[in-house]
Amino acid sequence: MEQREENYINPYLGGTLLGIVLFLAYYITGNGLGASGAINRIQVAILDVFASNHVDRVAYLAHMGGGNLNPLDHSGLFMLFGTFVGGLISGLFFKRVKLEIRKGSQISNQKRLVLAVIGGIIMGYGARMARGCTSGQALSGGAVLSVGSWAFMLAVFAGGYAIAYFVRKVWN
Repeated sequence: MEQREENYINPYLGGTLLGIVLFLAYYITGNGLGASGAINRIQVAILDVFASNHVDRVAYLAHMGGGNLNPLDHSGLFMLFGTFVGGLISGLFFKRVKLEIRKGSQISNQKRLVLAVIGGIIMGYGARMARGCTSGQALSGGAVLSVGSWAFMLAVFAGGYAIAYFVRKVWN
């Protein structure tokens, strides 16, 4: 596996800029950063097209899109779209956009994609159960000193370190 050297932003500058963006997000929208809520609202909007009675009857869904409520009328969607477009523009500007599958030499492309989809489903489900994605929990919850967010992030890192030993050979 070849190593490539990539120049990224200084982590201290990047952290400072991220803090400024987080502050501005709270100041402008009243909400922090995170993506799972916006993705959930997109799902509710799609479900509302096909099964609006179901959306109206389930309290969790009705809160976002029941009756005359538009689930897409939320600042999180603009932030999600802006994050995607901003990342794409940055990638194009720095010539880092390309179609690739990152993996170790011990795993096939097909297995890597299957595991990535399974992992994404588990993370998405967990994000909704935790009432926020990793970025929302770590950045927004951590910034307001939420004990639950700090406990969540400590568990994420501890779990990552605990499982790393068992999957290390896949990334050789």
